[in-house]
Amino acid sequence: MAIRTGKQYIEGLRDTREVWYDGKRVDDVTAFPELEAAIGAVARLYDLQHDPAHREVLVADSPELGEPVGRAFEIPRTPEHLALKREAYMTCARSNCGMVGRSPDFLNVMLAALAAKRSFFAEGGEARADAVVGYYEHVARNDLFLTHALLDPQLDKGLLRHQQSDPGICLRVTGETSEGIVLNGIKRIATAAPYADEILVWPFPPTFQPGEEDYANVFAIPMATPGLKTVCRPSFANYGAARDYPLSSRFDEMDATVVFEDVLVPWERVFVYKDIKLLNRMYRESRMRELTAHQTNARLEVKLGFVYALINRLAEAQGLAGRPEIMEMLGEAAVRLEVVRSTTRSAEQQAEVDAENGVIYPDLFALQAGRALGPIYYPELINMVRRMGGGALVQLPVSMDEFDSPVGPAIEQALRGADVSGQRKTQLLKLAWDLCGSEFGARHELYEKNYAGERSALMAGIQREYGRKQACLDYLDEFLEGL
Repeated sequence: MAIRTGKQYIEGLRDTREVWYDGKRVDDVTAFPELEAAIGAVARLYDLQHDPAHREVLVADSPELGEPVGRAFEIPRTPEHLALKREAYMTCARSNCGMVGRSPDFLNVMLAALAAKRSFFAEGGEARADAVVGYYEHVARNDLFLTHALLDPQLDKGLLRHQQSDPGICLRVTGETSEGIVLNGIKRIATAAPYADEILVWPFPPTFQPGEEDYANVFAIPMATPGLKTVCRPSFANYGAARDYPLSSRFDEMDATVVFEDVLVPWERVFVYKDIKLLNRMYRESRMRELTAHQTNARLEVKLGFVYALINRLAEAQGLAGRPEIMEMLGEAAVRLEVVRSTTRSAEQQAEVDAENGVIYPDLFALQAGRALGPIYYPELINMVRRMGGGALVQLPVSMDEFDSPVGPAIEQALRGADVSGQRKTQLLKLAWDLCGSEFGARHELYEKNYAGERSALMAGIQREYGRKQACLDYLDEFLEGL
């Protein structure tokens, strides 16, 4: 059933999943107002694969599976594959202005990366390696939408998981049968969990210590698995017209906590089992980082480009675009966009084939620049939106329909811009408020600041692994010796 439509995706959500919102169980997520917009945004991504204008980029012929699959599932083996994957990521991101951070392509490429490194998982046994590859094939053939859950509840950070006052809060194995493993506990910030098909669980960060073996598991299960509860945060979606809430009415992703109560995971869905050493190495040695950062940086490029364009239009609407200080600010925004844009293309140009599996991987160090700078650049551009919006952001009409009301002429006069109508300027300001003033916008700023993980750990990791460090040191040492 490869290459699903949006309708098929939505129909697949009508199952026995247990989703909770505001203390009440959701009977049908597809008919629940707080989730409808997010589901619709994902459905449109599935429909894009059937659009003749995009199908060649979004669909790939898979030699591994012998049938067409979504481009993100493709295991890249040539530079052309990498370029097409980037274009596919950007095509998907453009359909939602880069605002859907956990679109299907993100987990799809992560799963492809895991399957491409079968030999790594074989260190835990051939059955575990077979499980990873078999699961990848299952998801790709059925074009499923995955979410993932990495983080434990925020407990006493000075103690290990098994040392907490209640060792059962963090997700752990509590039983084992011939059919599989039994898990109990909690994972948090599973974005899109209420309307995903399945969930991939692996603990992060990879800093497990002796005594935490019961918590060191990687597996995947359907969201409708018995005993799995999904608890939603408050919705940040606005239900008004799209022109009043251009982004929050259409693209609010739901974040959730997932609770496991005697959940049985079949052995064929278990990829790492109680293996601290293997789990601590997985993030790096599965090489998922190269392929997932390729996707996240491409999405961020689209998002930054969208915000950059808005800053320009706001400046023009106020007749300020030619002022030196505004041009300087716009130039700063353009530089930030270009830096992120260059990370994916530089990584592709410096890509190397892994002799072990024949897969071509984009350069990690170029991609890490985007991961490190994106959490800084996005908030900086949002602050530019605030600067250009100024006080007008808090003096907007309740609805764009007011321009057609008896007070419409007065509103038009009050909000008129430089060579643009009050209605046009108000539309820009409505969009700006969604980005910088609404709960939706606040969530996105927080997301971009934190999605790459805790910053000090990220930067320390970059320094620890920086592959061009020695060449720089050698150059300096040679210079010093020449003195």
